[in-house]
Amino acid sequence: MENVKPVAGGSINSSFRLEGSGLCYFVKTNSAERLDMFAGEAEGLIELAAASAVRVPKPVTCGADASGSWLVCEFIAFGGRQENSEQMLGEQLAALHHRTAEQFGWHRHNTIGSTFQDNAQTADWISFFRDRRLKFQIKLAVSHVGAPLQAAEELLIRLPEFFPGYTPAPSLLHGDLWGGNCAFDGGGAPVIFDPAVYYGDREADLAMTELFGGYGAKFYASYQDAWPLDQGYAVRKTLYNLYHVLNHANLFGGGYLHQAEGMIGQLLAEVR
Repeated sequence: MENVKPVAGGSINSSFRLEGSGLCYFVKTNSAERLDMFAGEAEGLIELAAASAVRVPKPVTCGADASGSWLVCEFIAFGGRQENSEQMLGEQLAALHHRTAEQFGWHRHNTIGSTFQDNAQTADWISFFRDRRLKFQIKLAVSHVGAPLQAAEELLIRLPEFFPGYTPAPSLLHGDLWGGNCAFDGGGAPVIFDPAVYYGDREADLAMTELFGGYGAKFYASYQDAWPLDQGYAVRKTLYNLYHVLNHANLFGGGYLHQAEGMIGQLLAEVR
């Protein structure tokens, strides 16, 4: 390639824009042992693209050698939001979530950030989220801080109490849909990227959009018009975002562990 330019953004990988001979690619690099992380991301992009709902970058290849690993995707030039961009995103995300599977999880494991994400499949959502999401992150946090999270065990036991009369379908999820993993192309059409794909409760994707902001009122109104949410979402969104806050605590430390403890207390107050 004739031109290599670093691309800002992200805290896990190094990213570059490669240009030459009329072609343009986006490339992520990391250490050689991170190849499986990139392979999972590439398969996730293919899975999302197969739904024909929201645009994602097309993966070209991934690989590794002694010097490191890489993922190559098409380069998409981003533009700004247009008047109907967020409305389109709400409609398209609902369409993505209408793609369902027989079981929760996925055919392979992947990563959430750089943390291992267990996607072993099961027909029961509550046990999946308890064992493969919350319990995994809680154990990891305990190993880091050397003491149990306050009331975490009680939350795991009482998890079914957050699902009265609600039985989610195994919807195709982006899995890490914070505001930094969504943009708009030059025509204002939504683009989502950096996925942590699995099949789960669609509320988990919606909850993540609220965790760090970046999504406007038109997006939520459009999603609700396309597929209204259950009223219990108002409480469960904190439950789903606990997974991501715990992951941030395990990846970055700081005040995330204290935030997670506060969320656990808030959730238990709903069922005690």
